[in-house]
This record gives sequence, C-alpha cells and structure tokens, in this order.
Amino acid sequence: MRAINCLALIATLVAMAAVAAGQSAKPAPTSALVLDASSMNKTVDPCADFFTYSCGGWIRNNPIPADQASWDAYGKLQEQNRQVLRQILEAAAVPSPKRSAEEQKIGDYYASCMDEAAIEKLGAKPLKADLDRIARLKSKADLPAELAHLHPNDVGSFLGRAALFTFDSTQDAKNSTQFIAEVDQGGIALPDRDYYFKDDPKSQEIRKQYLAHVQRMLQLLGDKPGETAAEAQTVMRIETALAKASLTRVERRDPNKLYHKMTRQELQALSPSFAWDRYFAEVGLAGVESLNVAVPDFVKAMDAELKSEDLTSWKAYLRWHLVHGQARYLSSAFVNEDSDFYDHILTGTKEIQPRWKRCVRAVDRQLGEALGKVYVEKNFSPETKQRALTMVKQIEGEMGKEIQQLPWMSPVTKEQALAKLHTVANKIGYPDHWRDYSALEVVRGDALGNAESGTAFEFRRWLNKIGRPLDRGEWYMTPPTVNAYYNPQMNDINFPAGVLQPPLYDPRSDDAPNYGNTGATIGHELTHGFDDEGRQFDAQGNLRDWWTAEDAKQFEQRASCISDQYSQYVIVDDIKINGKLTLGEDVADLGGLLLAYLAWQDASQGKHLEPLDGFTPEQRFFIGYGQSWCSAERPEVQRLRATVDPHSPPKYRTNGVVSNMPEFQKAFSCKPGNAMVRENRCKVW
Repeated sequence: MRAINCLALIATLVAMAAVAAGQSAKPAPTSALVLDASSMNKTVDPCADFFTYSCGGWIRNNPIPADQASWDAYGKLQEQNRQVLRQILEAAAVPSPKRSAEEQKIGDYYASCMDEAAIEKLGAKPLKADLDRIARLKSKADLPAELAHLHPNDVGSFLGRAALFTFDSTQDAKNSTQFIAEVDQGGIALPDRDYYFKDDPKSQEIRKQYLAHVQRMLQLLGDKPGETAAEAQTVMRIETALAKASLTRVERRDPNKLYHKMTRQELQALSPSFAWDRYFAEVGLAGVESLNVAVPDFVKAMDAELKSEDLTSWKAYLRWHLVHGQARYLSSAFVNEDSDFYDHILTGTKEIQPRWKRCVRAVDRQLGEALGKVYVEKNFSPETKQRALTMVKQIEGEMGKEIQQLPWMSPVTKEQALAKLHTVANKIGYPDHWRDYSALEVVRGDALGNAESGTAFEFRRWLNKIGRPLDRGEWYMTPPTVNAYYNPQMNDINFPAGVLQPPLYDPRSDDAPNYGNTGATIGHELTHGFDDEGRQFDAQGNLRDWWTAEDAKQFEQRASCISDQYSQYVIVDDIKINGKLTLGEDVADLGGLLLAYLAWQDASQGKHLEPLDGFTPEQRFFIGYGQSWCSAERPEVQRLRATVDPHSPPKYRTNGVVSNMPEFQKAFSCKPGNAMVRENRCKVW
C-alpha cells in the first residue's frame, strides 16, 4: 500500500526559493517566462473562463507533438530533460576504463536498448525459455512456482502489468517503522477494472480492439490464427472475473479498505487452490509468517478462477501476460503492436516515440539513482537545494498559521495537526545516500535480459526490506524526474532535481507569478498531508484516527463541497469528473494556492508593488497560477484519465480553484453571477 500523492505537472521551486533566501533579482521591465503575456487570450473575460484567459494563446501556439498524448509547459521541460539525460547516456555508452561503476551500468544498459539491429534479429527468441516453461506445466498445481518465476522478472510490473495478482512489500499501515509482505489485486491488462464493465459504445469498441490486440500479439508468438480468437476470449474471461473482484479507484482511496493483516495460514484459507507456501519459498520468503492482504475478496475470486479454468486456459493467460509485459523490449513487430493499442487507441498518440526516448525512460526507471547521480553532478547545485528548502519552510509556516486559525477545528485536533505538520520531512533534489546497484548485472547486448534483471533487482530490493529498519531517507522518484509527491506513510514531501530548473522559473520575473506558480506547488504537496486520504495518517505515518468525531464530520462536510463542485464539470463528450476520485488533488490544489497567496502577501509586506504589463501584482499572482496549467490534451487521453487519473483536468485545476477564492474575485473585479464566482464557496484549509 504505497500511498503516494503526486502533482503530475509540477512547477519548480527555485523561483520561490531565491526570494526566500533574499536573493531575488529586480523585476524586469517586461514579462518573463513565469508570466507570458503572449500565452494569454485577453479577449476572454477572466471572470468567465480564467483558464482560457490565461492559456488561450499558449494552446493556439503549441500544437500537441505527434508522439505525445498531451502537451504542456512541463511536458516541454520533460523533453528538455530527456535531451540532457540522452547526452549523459550516450557519453556513458562509449566503453572506457575511465567510466565509473554507475556510468558503466547505465551506459551499457542504454547501448543495449539502442541496438535496434540486434533486437530486431532476435524477434521473439528472448521469450523462448519462458514460453517453453509455460508449455511444460503439467497441472494447475505448478502455477504458484511459475508465477514466482514470472513476477520478479516481469518488466511490465513497473507499469502495473503483473499476472494474476501483485506481490510486494509495503510499510505496515499501522506500524510505519516496519515493512511487511503484501498481496494485492492485479492480473488485468486494460488500464482499469472499469474498462471491463462500461457499456457505452466507446467502451464496447475498446474491448473489441483489445481482443484483436491480444490475438495479434499471440500470433506474433507463433500461435495459429485459428487458435488466437479463442485464446483472446479466454484472456478476457479471466481478466473480467479478476476485475469484478477488484476494488475501484475510489474505494482504494480509503486506506482502511486496503489493510487486512493476516497470517500465512489465514491467506491460505482464503484461496485453498493456490499453494502459497510454494510461491513464498520460490520468491525467497519461505519464512514469512504474516502479511497484508489488501483485498481479501479478490484473493477469494482468484481462487474461484483457479478452480473453474482448466490448465490450457491458464497457459494462454500466462503466455499473453508474458508477451504483454515484455513487448516494449522486443522487436519492432511487438513494439508497434503494443504501442498501437496502448498509445494510439487508448491515448490518441499519433506516432510512437523514437527509440532513444524509450531507452532513456527505461534507464531512468530501472537505474534511476545511478543515472540521477551523474545528472545531479552536472545539473544541480547545493545552493539551489538550500534555497528550495528555505522556501518550503516558509510555506509550512503559513500552513501552521492557517491550522491555528481554523474556526471549525477543536484545539485537541489542532494540536495533532500541528504535530504532523512540524514532523514533515522535506526532501529536495536527490537522496542523501545513493542506491547501491552493485548486485545488478548489466550485460551489453542483452536488452530484454537487462530489463528483466533490473526488474528482479527491484523486486528483491523491496522484499529485502521486510523485517529491517525503515529507511526514511529513501526516495520513490528518481532525481531527473519532472514531478513531486507527498507520501503519507513516510510523512514527507519530495521535490526531485529534475523539476528544479528552467523554463519553469525565470529569475527576471517579479515575485507575484512565481508565488502563484511555484508557491502553489509547495502548498499543494503540504496540503496532501491533510486531504481526505492523508489526514488519516498521523505524524509518524501510521493509519490512526487522531480526529475528534465532530472535527472529522466538519472536514467531511467541507470536502463534500469540493467533490460536489468538481463532479459537475464535463471532461469530454458527456463524461464528467469523478469528484470522489479527484477529491484529494482538488483539496490540495485549493489549499496550495491559498497558502501561496498568504506567503506572497507576507513576503510583500513593506514593499511598494507596481503594476507590470498592465496587470496589478494580485492579477499577476493568479495569472502565474493559471499559466502553470496551460495544456492541451487529445480526446482519447481525456477519456482514459477520466477513469484512472486522480487529478482533475488542467482547465478545472484552474477554474475550479479560483472560483472559490475571494482574493481572485477582488483582483479581477468579478461580480456575483460570474462563472468564476461560486455562490457557495468551498474551503477546507
């Protein structure tokens, strides 16, 4: 149960950090990147549609690239970052005795991934040993050992593609100092369990296309066309049963629904048809006595499927999940077929990304801290890290003031909330101690083998945590990542070095848009500790109810206001936001912008602030926020995200927030009845 809240498109901290450190540059006479007047559409009334007012020009001037499903300012930064990583990897790929151990591994991994001619020549041969082993299964009693072999080596497990169920370790939700083993739902290859049940025409069409995709992939393995139709139906039948027993994404937002600590014997009683002792022994955990069973009803349903489906059906299912998980490391026939369904059909992407981008991503995913160590040495300074930390502390101070002033929270709950706030660990840039990859063997020329070795290394690394002291210094994102997150079980906020760079920050800009852009990001991550999910964990990261009953009721009433508001917004066609799914992010967006505004006001005390480019400082603050969400998305990916993404679309991360803020309405002289003025204002923090 690794509960992590991410700000998918996060603004950088550097601008705000420089201000906090007392080193902000004098404002330039014209707008800098943080507020780009050319990105606006001033013909739109900001009180009617603030997103289009802030971003209409940006959307017009920035068509979505063919290899992207969506496009925004942070996507541009991600592309820029990939170019930097590409240069690092291309240099590291050149054999030399001067290469460090990290450079040797990342360079050889990248070179192997880029060797398209060798990969093309092999075709499906890298899967032969696994396919032969599946073919040799003599009975369903052999399935535990087979899954114990597949799970540690399944490259697709990084993308949630594990066969039948997922097995991992996690912090004990009620004793965060300990890691325990965990069995969780899994076994499906469509993006979400709801894809198997929606009856609208588009969903029915996607299921037909999925069946055709499974058939074509099995044909690439050598199965006869006459057999693959039945095999695909078998896969769909098994996956639909597993999906039916899976919790929805909204249900999984409740951490109590994912915590069921059991003995090994109790797990075995849930699924007598699956020899868990054999599975645990094969994965190297023969001595495990207790674990978390995240979704017991799923394990029961899995057992029913093991009884009802014959061995031939399970072989077809395993063959599909094997090729599904490893497809992107095989020859172009597999890569293109996989991309056609998962990228083109599901997200609307027009072209597959070039190989170098895919290989950069693969290295970052599997050797991220080895790559990150080189990246940080070349691209991140200690000064930047310290300035960012200073700024985070400033925003934390504002949140402390807000908690103390809340009229609806009792003193006893406030005391607990402040204790949690003051315990938050702030991680900036990169970890204090780099991960040791010495046990990971990288063989130059073996692309899939390296990918499988990287997956197995990570699988073992997580299982080795069980029974050992918690490392609170660990990161769950790599240093080059353009993103950030809050982890309620670690009670930490994490800002990788990859996001702490231009073009999200321009030192020529005045403070107002910097606070609106980056200050809101800091506040967003802090507020996650007190959203509908994060508030259920205490200062030490334990799942514990530290609220009085009345205070919890007050929170839920205020949160329901936000959920009801966002549930009215249409994403695409007739699909509306699932306000219960996006609630945590929506609460964090609103709280984060308010904290940023308060921090900007405090930082501006005693200063004479002049208008720039025809905008007041207050207007510039909010335009800076609005432009942090400038983006365009293809309809296909909008549909996908409506089901799987806990973030609201960028338009509503803008309009939904400012319509609740009197400070915004005053800045733009909005009147009652305007779209950006909610009659029943929502506010939690």
